[in-house]
Amino acid sequence: MRLDLFLKKCFLIKRRSDAKRACDNGIVKIDDHVAKAGRDVVPGQRIAIAFLDRFLEVEVIALPTGNVAKGHAHRYHRILRDEPRDVSDF
Repeated sequence: MRLDLFLKKCFLIKRRSDAKRACDNGIVKIDDHVAKAGRDVVPGQRIAIAFLDRFLEVEVIALPTGNVAKGHAHRYHRILRDEPRDVSDF
């Protein structure tokens, strides 16, 4: 499954276009490597997203096969880190 689609389906980023833009801007990493939106995601990988206001790192548990209800998104990833970032750093 494509990275941008995984981020959208698992409610890590609101829209697929936003997920693609985040990948293009280099704020999304898979296993400590900057990832493109079309990169395939497999279970066991770690995805890190450096948002402006927070840093999020998740581990992929499984890949969704269809649409995912918001309450069931936690079945597909496990949050490893979710830390606020100091906005004054920018």
